[in-house]
Amino acid sequence: MNRSLLAPLALALCAPARCEDDAMARWLPGAGPLDLDGDLGARMVEGIGRYLDGLNAEAPAGRAAFWRRDTSGAAAYDLSVEPNRVRLRHAIGLADPRVEPVDLELVGTSERDALLATGEAYDVLAVRWPSIEGVHGEGLWLRPQGGPRSRVVAIPDADRTPEMLIGLAPGVPPEAQFARRLVESGCEVLVLSLLDRADAESGNPLIRMTNQPHREFIYRMAFELGRHTIGYEVQKVLAAVDWFARRPTAAPIAVAGYGEGGLLALYSAALDRRIDAAFVSGYFGPREGLWQEPIYRNVFGLLREFGDADLASLIAPRALVVEACLGPEVEGPPTPRDGRSGAAPGRLTTPALADVTAEIDRARPWFDALGTGRRLRLVVSGEGGLGLPGSEPALAALLGALGHGDTLGPQGTPPGPRGALPDVAERRKRQFHELVDATQRALRSAERDRAALWAAANATGDGDWQQRTAELRDTLWDDVIGRLPPASLPANPRARQVYDEPTWAGFDVVLDVWPDVFASGILLVPKDLKPGERRAVVVCQHGLEGHAADVVGPVAEQAYRDFARQLVELGYVVFAPQNPYLGEDAFRVLQRKANPLGYSLFSVIVRQHERILEWLGTLPYVDAGRIAFYGLSYGGKTAMRVPALLPGYCLSICSGDFNEWIVKNASYDQSMSYVYTGEYEMFEFDLGRTFNYAEMAALIAPRPFMVERGHDDGVSVDEWVAYEYAKVRRFYTKRGFADRTEIEFFDGGHWINGVGTFEFLRRHLGWPAAD
Repeated sequence: MNRSLLAPLALALCAPARCEDDAMARWLPGAGPLDLDGDLGARMVEGIGRYLDGLNAEAPAGRAAFWRRDTSGAAAYDLSVEPNRVRLRHAIGLADPRVEPVDLELVGTSERDALLATGEAYDVLAVRWPSIEGVHGEGLWLRPQGGPRSRVVAIPDADRTPEMLIGLAPGVPPEAQFARRLVESGCEVLVLSLLDRADAESGNPLIRMTNQPHREFIYRMAFELGRHTIGYEVQKVLAAVDWFARRPTAAPIAVAGYGEGGLLALYSAALDRRIDAAFVSGYFGPREGLWQEPIYRNVFGLLREFGDADLASLIAPRALVVEACLGPEVEGPPTPRDGRSGAAPGRLTTPALADVTAEIDRARPWFDALGTGRRLRLVVSGEGGLGLPGSEPALAALLGALGHGDTLGPQGTPPGPRGALPDVAERRKRQFHELVDATQRALRSAERDRAALWAAANATGDGDWQQRTAELRDTLWDDVIGRLPPASLPANPRARQVYDEPTWAGFDVVLDVWPDVFASGILLVPKDLKPGERRAVVVCQHGLEGHAADVVGPVAEQAYRDFARQLVELGYVVFAPQNPYLGEDAFRVLQRKANPLGYSLFSVIVRQHERILEWLGTLPYVDAGRIAFYGLSYGGKTAMRVPALLPGYCLSICSGDFNEWIVKNASYDQSMSYVYTGEYEMFEFDLGRTFNYAEMAALIAPRPFMVERGHDDGVSVDEWVAYEYAKVRRFYTKRGFADRTEIEFFDGGHWINGVGTFEFLRRHLGWPAAD
C-alpha cells in the first residue's frame, strides 16, 4: 500500500502539529522536516536512473586510468596493452580453452554432398570446426581453386545466413554479398553461421518456451557462469583463425563482419594479434547507449575501460577498416504469443554518421602515434552512411590492407548449387543446443571452481576469519556486485510521523547518499524506551515490487505477516528500508544502465544500507552493535549480499530466497530457473564461479545466520535449499560456532513465518530480556 495513503490515518489521533513536533524532537533529534510527496520508492528509482546516466556520460573520460599505452614501437605497444586484452577476455567470457588442433570437417549426408556449389574459380563446401569442448563453428568454406592471396573469416549479421552472403539463398542483395566478393578477389573464406534473433528453440519443451531471442537465452545462463554469447562466438572465430594459421602456405588473415558480425570482428581482432586486418561494417560507434541495445550485448564493466575506439586501439598498429552503412534495425525481441514471453527489451538502430566519425577520430591518435594512421580507414557507404554493407570501396580498402592492391576482382554471378542446401533450421538447432550443453557443463563445474577460489581461506590455520576472507569479500564487492564510491553527501536526515500507535511511533525517513540518490524507509520506535537505554534494531526488508509500509501493515498482502509491526510490539527498534526493486522495467533498466559500468542494482543498495547503518548508529536509543537484518524474497537476496559486505549488520535472516542460487539462475532443466522468466535483471556476471549462497553465508560468518523456508515456497524445492544450507551448517560447525546458524522449515509458502526466526533474534540480540 502507498505510504501517503496511510499517513493521514495514522496521525488522526495526533491532530495538533505540536504532537508531531514533540515526537520528532524525542525520537529523531536533528532530523529536518520531510516534504517529499508521492511514492518515495518511485522517486528513488527515478533518481538512481539519473545518477547512473551521469556516470555513463562520465565513463569515456575515466577510461585513461585503465591504460598505459607505450607508443615507442609496435612491440612495446602490444606489451603495454596486454593487461587490457586480459580484462577484455574475461569480460566477454573467454573462460574455456579452445580445442587443439583445429581441422575442418566436411558436413554432408547420404543425400547431400559437402560440396554445395561451384562458383567462378572457387568451390563452396559445408563445413564445421571445433572451438571449445563440444562446440563447433559451422558454415561455408569458400575454397579458391588457385592458391589464396589472403584468408578471411566472414561473419554475417545474426539474421543472415552464410548462404545469403554468397548468393546461394535469397535475403541479401548481390552488392552486399561481401563473402562472395572476397573469394572472387582471391581470398580463401570461412563464412560463420551465428545464433539468430528468432526464438524457435528458446526454452525447454518440458518446462516452457519463451520469446527470448536465441542469443538472449544463451546469454542468461552463460552470464551467470562467467561466459557470454559474444565470447562463445568469438571463440568460433578464433578457432577458424587457428585453422588458417596452420595452413601449409602462409597468407595474411582478416576478419570481416556486418552488424552482429561486425561486433565479433572488432572483438576478435582486438584480442588476437594473428589477425592482420579487420573489416567492421554496420556496428562501429559510441557505445554509451549500450543499455538500450538487446541484452545479449550487455558486457559487465565494458564501458568503464572500453568504447569502440578503445577496442580499435587494441588492433593498432594492424589495419582496421570501418564501414558506415545501414545497420541492422531491430525494434525488440519476438512478439510475446502462445505462452511465450519473458524477453528483455532492447533495440538496434543505425548510428549517425557524425557519431561514427567521432568515434573514429577518438581512435586515430593511437594509430598516428604508432606511425600507422593510414591503416585506420573510415569508408562511408551511400549518402549519409545509409548505404548497403560490403561496398566496393570498403572491401577494396580491406584488400589493400592485406596486400592485394586497392581493387576488387571482377564480380561474377552467384555460385550454382549442385543440389539441396544445408537445412538452416537444423543447423540453428545444433548450434543452439551445443551452447546450452556448454553452459550446463560450466554449471556442473562451477562448484569446483568456487572451491578452488576459496581453497586458501578454507585451509586450516589461525587468524580471524573476517581477515582471512577480506580479499574474497573485495572480490564479491568489486568484481561481481560492483563497488560504487561511498556516499558523497551528508546524511541530512528528514522525517515525518506516519504512525502513532499506543505503544510505538513510526516515521518516514529520507537520507541523502549521492546527488539524485537517497535512502529511505520507516523507523518504528517503542514508546517504553527509558532515558539512556540502547536497544537492538531489526531491519525488516520487503521483497520485489514492495514498499517499506508493506512489512508494517496492516495490509491485504499477507506474505509479510506485518512482521515489522510484530517486532516493534516486542520492544525492538525497527527500520524498514525502501529498496529500489519496484516499477518492473523501470528498475530493471537500472541494472541495464549499471552493468556496462561494472555496477549492479546491489551496488546502489549496499551504499544505501551503509548510510542507513551509519544513521541508525547515531540515534541515542540504538545499540549500534546489535543491528540485525531480516528480509523476505528480494529482501532475502539483500540478506545474502548486503550483510556479507557490511559488518554493521550483526546477524542476517534470509527468508523465502535461500537457494542453490547458481542452479536457480543457470539451469536448463529446472522449472524454477530464471532462464525462463521475465526477471532479466537477476543474472550477475561470473557469480557461479565465485560465490553461491553458501559462500555468501561464509562471508557473513562468524555472525549468526538463519534461513526461513516454507515447504511450498515456489522459489525452489526443499532438496536444493537443504543441499546448499548443509554447506553452511558444516562450515559453521567446523569453525566452532555451530550455535550461530540454523534453518527452519515450516508447512507453508512464500511468506514470513516468524516463529523460529523470532526466537533466533531473541537469542542472539538478547531481547526481549529473559525474565
